Amino acid sequence: MDSEQSEKDTSEETMTRREFLKKAALAGVGLAAGAAGLSRLLPSAQAASGAGVHEALYYKRLSGNRVQCTLCPWQCITSDGQRGACRVRENRGGKYYTLVYGEAAALHIDPIEKKPLFHFYPGTRALSVGTAGCNLRCKDCQNWEISQRTPEQLRAEHRLVSMSPQTLVSKAKSNGVATIAYTYNEPIAFYEYMYDTAKLARQQGIKSVMISSGSINREPMLALAPYLDAVKIDLKGFSDDFYREYTAGQLEPVKTTIKRLVALGKWLEIVYLVVPTVNDNPKTIEAMAKWLVKVGGPYIPLHFSRFFPAYRLKNLPPTPIDTLRRCRHIGRQAGLKYVYVGNVSGSDLASTHCPSCAQIVIKRDGYQILARNIKSNGACRFCGTQIHGMW
Repeated sequence: MDSEQSEKDTSEETMTRREFLKKAALAGVGLAAGAAGLSRLLPSAQAASGAGVHEALYYKRLSGNRVQCTLCPWQCITSDGQRGACRVRENRGGKYYTLVYGEAAALHIDPIEKKPLFHFYPGTRALSVGTAGCNLRCKDCQNWEISQRTPEQLRAEHRLVSMSPQTLVSKAKSNGVATIAYTYNEPIAFYEYMYDTAKLARQQGIKSVMISSGSINREPMLALAPYLDAVKIDLKGFSDDFYREYTAGQLEPVKTTIKRLVALGKWLEIVYLVVPTVNDNPKTIEAMAKWLVKVGGPYIPLHFSRFFPAYRLKNLPPTPIDTLRRCRHIGRQAGLKYVYVGNVSGSDLASTHCPSCAQIVIKRDGYQILARNIKSNGACRFCGTQIHGMW
């Protein structure tokens, strides 16, 4: 299925909220409750008052006060009072609204390497923001306490606070932070908030990066792209069966987004969380790596991240280090020049090697940079080869 076909308005490609929830239930992905603290920079014990409601940008009106969301591939059709699959967009009298505009559930200052982005101004920091909602139902979600819950659930716990785009940009500037990262939960779910913040940030000289699963339609992606400086896409697996069973989502729209970002010239890095017995088949890894080389070229960074038991996949063990090394070897054999292993400390598997002389140009341990052998223009100090990225 090509990129345009995936976005046509056909009955096979649209879904009511009831149908989505049925599909998610069949995939074994329940609606979660529970909470854990994720906010360090947020005002304490202060719930947002009257914040959050903002008319959505991408939807169309249908008969009988129904609306169809056109933001992501689900293209949810909702009746008055119903919400889309993301839990944070609601039909109110035939108009569609986001319920998390200007509201934050998590706000941190992180190393940019934590996103992970290894070739985007390494050693700098990002003001990272997230709120409620997601358009996927990943069984291994690390931030399910906010992504798989409603704004009302978080607000009742005083975990959603007012944080306007202007305030976010001001916080970044006052803390000397060069980048705002839209992350933790799926930023596509809070698209309008991300869009307005990124646009304002660009005017103020602050960079923006989207940390996303990539399930977004063509028009909103094209509108947002001019205000993004880099994107990290979580490629959850590389088969339709995997996406259906473990995310309640679809692979093809994610592949389309990756191809679109490459065509737009955006700096792009890919993360593949290696889940034991689930998506670690060597043939799958090889097919994925070869596909990335084909559509993105050999210099697109690929991060193989170590899985730890979480959310609804607590029955599986952490990914063996040998499995991650094997994945890295397969990726490099497929032609990728920058292949990393993440969530493993004390290892040189996170260091950047020059593709020409093989010397370490950026030595890392976890999110820390221990040594830099790269010039300000991105050239290797040993042989002068240009290291791809934004420096």
